[in-house]
Amino acid sequence: MILFHNHLLNRFMGTIRKEGIARRWIFNSLGIILIVLITLIITLSFVVQGYIYNMIRSTIYGRAGELNSIFPSYQNMTPQEFSTMARSYVENSSSKEIMETMVLNFSGNVVITSTGFPPDENQPMPDYQQALSSNQEEGEWIGNLLSGEKVMAVTRVIRSQKGSYLGAIRYVVSLEEADKQIASIIGALLLAGFLIIMFMIISGSYFIKSIVVPIQQIGATARQIAQGDFNARIENSSEDEIGQLCHTINDMAVELGAAERMKNDFISSVSHELRTPLTAIKGWAETMQEMGDTDPETFNKGMGVIIRESERLSGIVEELLDFSRMQSGRMTLTMDKIDILAELGEAVYMFTDRAASEGKTLVYEEPSMLSPVLGDINRLRQVFVNIIDNALKYTQSGGVIHISAGESDGYIRVIISDNGCGIPAEHLPNVKKKFYKANQTIRGSGIGLALADEIMALHCGSLEIESREGIGTSVTIIIPTIDPNTAKDTPPITGPHPKEERN
Repeated sequence: MILFHNHLLNRFMGTIRKEGIARRWIFNSLGIILIVLITLIITLSFVVQGYIYNMIRSTIYGRAGELNSIFPSYQNMTPQEFSTMARSYVENSSSKEIMETMVLNFSGNVVITSTGFPPDENQPMPDYQQALSSNQEEGEWIGNLLSGEKVMAVTRVIRSQKGSYLGAIRYVVSLEEADKQIASIIGALLLAGFLIIMFMIISGSYFIKSIVVPIQQIGATARQIAQGDFNARIENSSEDEIGQLCHTINDMAVELGAAERMKNDFISSVSHELRTPLTAIKGWAETMQEMGDTDPETFNKGMGVIIRESERLSGIVEELLDFSRMQSGRMTLTMDKIDILAELGEAVYMFTDRAASEGKTLVYEEPSMLSPVLGDINRLRQVFVNIIDNALKYTQSGGVIHISAGESDGYIRVIISDNGCGIPAEHLPNVKKKFYKANQTIRGSGIGLALADEIMALHCGSLEIESREGIGTSVTIIIPTIDPNTAKDTPPITGPHPKEERN
């Protein structure tokens, strides 16, 4: 049993040296329990000692109280008569087995004891001196005799009716057996406290192990994830707070892995998007350099390609800059009262020639009039351009892109729909997320929809997407109107990203 306890303590102390949680537990929980147990044991020890000593004291005082009935006429006695009667009282005492009774004469000398042995004249008797000076004529003393034995002594002084001193009766009880009983009780309390501590150590070590081991696994897995291993997972079999933390970290790893893949796809897409116009510009520039001005038709064609590709490259860079501003909260809006119908018509006109050249039909149902809106003219045009560009990219030759606009309930709704390839249902909830591309075969950076959605949110509007794979996609742009009666003189407002203002 002792070897088992030592082994357990060694393991526990090893855990304390290694684990911060175990160290905190030993100094907090176990330390408090240990202090409480020590305090409780000390308190109970004093209570037990006081209880047993009080029982002995009550027995002695009860015996001393019999003197009034045993010596009913002692007040009229002489000191000699008292000594004679006291001798008879001691010799016939029924308490010889539990206490020693002594008779002290008027001179303060012990004349007889119930043990029958001659008294030791050098024994201290503080209780006798106390009784002589006390108004109650009683004295009590707990101490050690010259032999080292611990005793409790009570002395009762006897006086005559005139107040003259006749003698005293002294009762002495050994406390050795009582102290042994107290020691055994304290030992039992200490053993109980030791068992409680051992139980706490055993249960605590298992409890700490159930926390420390999963946390070590969490730490190891988190380090793997931090190093780029997003396939790392924590094995978990519990559903408590630790289990929930494991599930959360596993879900985080999944999200980080998906974000990492989207980021890589984004870099690849942007690299391709940048490479294509740069390749065309470089190729035509080299051709024009070799050819010189000998062929004006080819020169003009090359210059046209360079200009178009440069504009395309500029658009890509500007989209990346806008996305960077959006991410950092630095996107600014110049808010003014604008005619959204004019901006929509201009965006449609921009793509008319492209749609015709790609063999696609662009149908625009232009309403007669729409209420003005408060917005950034360039940002709203950018939204229209991004959505129409996406519709053309994902629609095959011979397809139709339908654009319409209407107003109801204080909102303008611009609907851009196509009969292209559509978006699979599993991709639809993510298409407005940054870097996300449902179709990797189509050119694009994957941030156009995310940027358009953010711009509409800044205009207190929204971007809603409905799509069915193989049937087509419909994008609804919703923006609130302003009351023309209250906004006739609305000045332009230039301000930062609302998130930046809140910060």
